[in-house]
Amino acid sequence: MRPLRQDRIGDALSYLFLAITFLFFAWPLLWLLSLALRTRKEIFLGVSRLIPKAPTLENFGAILSSDKFAGYLWNALILSSCSAIGCLIVALPAAYAFSRFPFRGKGAWMMILLAFQMISPLVIMVPLYRYMAALHLTDSHFGATMVYIALAVPMVTWILKGSIDGIPKSLDEAAVIDGCGHFSVFWRIILPLSAPGIASAFIISVIAGWSQFLVPFLLISKESLMPIGVGIFQYAGTQNDSSLQLLAAACLVSVVPAIIAFLALQRLILGAMTEGAVKG
Repeated sequence: MRPLRQDRIGDALSYLFLAITFLFFAWPLLWLLSLALRTRKEIFLGVSRLIPKAPTLENFGAILSSDKFAGYLWNALILSSCSAIGCLIVALPAAYAFSRFPFRGKGAWMMILLAFQMISPLVIMVPLYRYMAALHLTDSHFGATMVYIALAVPMVTWILKGSIDGIPKSLDEAAVIDGCGHFSVFWRIILPLSAPGIASAFIISVIAGWSQFLVPFLLISKESLMPIGVGIFQYAGTQNDSSLQLLAAACLVSVVPAIIAFLALQRLILGAMTEGAVKG
């Protein structure tokens, strides 16, 4: 009975710790929701209660009906989706090569790839801007998408390699015996069987692209091309305190899609990230 009681106490402490952690990270979002549900008058009075006195959805209606914010959302969707597709095109062959082909220094190259993922975008912002300006790729979705892809490829390659590692190599050997080349094995065997990992990598890439701020802030100055993160920042700089409720609603509209996508697909994402972790 004593071990069972200790297990229950341990579970209770674990759940308590998780609840405190959740509250710590969810509190800013709850406060943001509180601000978004307030009227302009209540914002002006500076009432500090969490639950608004007269909650309203008018702020969300104003944001969603605004052509400006609709454009911001559309730009963010275009940038994140195109960058995720481009990232898969680059990372899938790389992950297949790292997973299946023996070559000198493979482990070192994997570590180098991971090291690039650890570099903060802040470190390369100045040379990156000068480089993109020299190529005339500023103020364009294409230029920003190329940078998005470059930043996400290392992480996605690691995720896809783990997914491909989970596919038995005997299937590759059987396909080769049947006359398939490396490309046929990749197209007919690897891609279909690694579909869950590909879907997870795509979702992670979309979320990463959706939350990008530094890259579009640096490379895009035309308001018609700005994604939602930069658009909200520009909007906040031109408003006064009486528009705080609209700004809070816009921030929620920008982060809710990513949160919902992760919560709905977290098992698929975590499964793809850990698949193949115990395989050689």
